[in-house]
Amino acid sequence: MATIDKKGMRALILVGGYGTRLRPLTLSRPKPLVEFANKPILLHQIEALVEAGVTEVILAVSYHAEDMEKELSVEADRLGISIVFSHETEPLGTAGPIALARKILSKSTEPFFVLNSDIICDFPFKELEQYHKNHGKEGTIVVTKVEEPSKYGVVVYKDNGQIESFVEKPQEFISNKINAGIYILNPSMIDRIELKPTSIEKEIFPGMAQSGQLFAFELQGFWMDIGQPKDFLTGMCMYLKALRQREPERLYQGPGVLGNVLVDPTARIGADCQIGPDVTIGPGAIIQDGVRVQRCTILKDAKIHSYTRVENCIVGWECTIGKWVTIEGMSVLGKDVIVKDDVYINGGQVLPHKCIAASVPEPSIVM
Repeated sequence: MATIDKKGMRALILVGGYGTRLRPLTLSRPKPLVEFANKPILLHQIEALVEAGVTEVILAVSYHAEDMEKELSVEADRLGISIVFSHETEPLGTAGPIALARKILSKSTEPFFVLNSDIICDFPFKELEQYHKNHGKEGTIVVTKVEEPSKYGVVVYKDNGQIESFVEKPQEFISNKINAGIYILNPSMIDRIELKPTSIEKEIFPGMAQSGQLFAFELQGFWMDIGQPKDFLTGMCMYLKALRQREPERLYQGPGVLGNVLVDPTARIGADCQIGPDVTIGPGAIIQDGVRVQRCTILKDAKIHSYTRVENCIVGWECTIGKWVTIEGMSVLGKDVIVKDDVYINGGQVLPHKCIAASVPEPSIVM
């Protein structure tokens, strides 16, 4: 691992959990390493942190750490940073991991970032740090505007950004700003947390707000928690749209493309295909002639044979889909699934290494 600058900033990413909401993909690969828009979810976050001057990233893990350590040590060397694994022997919630990593986080007086590993957005780390230092209090929460605040906990704050209160799943409209799962905190706040399972949202932030120590930073642009398939695909659409505005040259320009499509240079696409809108195709994937793909993520080394239609789904690594197949309705194929010719799958969650020879007309889990 690279040696690290003591003056650099630190970040803690809450990796935790078993990734049950993103099964069957997470049966083969830890959720933070599942590729979102052709890059592991976690890497989107780490690269944005590094760009903002972070030199040490702490991953709070309770599961699947070995796979992650191998893969991420390579990335740490590439980025010239240090990645440290903080192992929980029991799940510690969203605040406990901060107490567990106290030694590392309080090595300097610089504030540190904390984020949930399921979040995708235009990460505003530099602006967030500036805003946090300007108000001079203990903590800043990034907030984002949502359509249906009643599904979330909303954040109520003054015009100057000072947070007054949190309201869990409000039944009448109070605010449409919710906690976006990204924070910047001063090391002094670690004293508020005991080393036991603790929720930062419910047990720590309300006290900080009460003592006038917590501010809200409004996120511009898109935001999504991509921890489950439906939201994963919605987040992908938002990400591709943002890419169209920021770096349109990264989007695929080939024949048969509609809307925003991201294709790895090593993927191969046959003749007379219709790809898009809103598609991501991973490395080594093969799309044969006459295939239709719309609003999908196709992962590494998947192969789709001729005249098949795939819509609104995630196709796992190394899957092989036959000819004249239709897959739709939020289906998710785990790793190395084989789908025979002429099969119809609607809303199937197919476990890894299965062979599907008969149609799956109703949403179901195929074991």
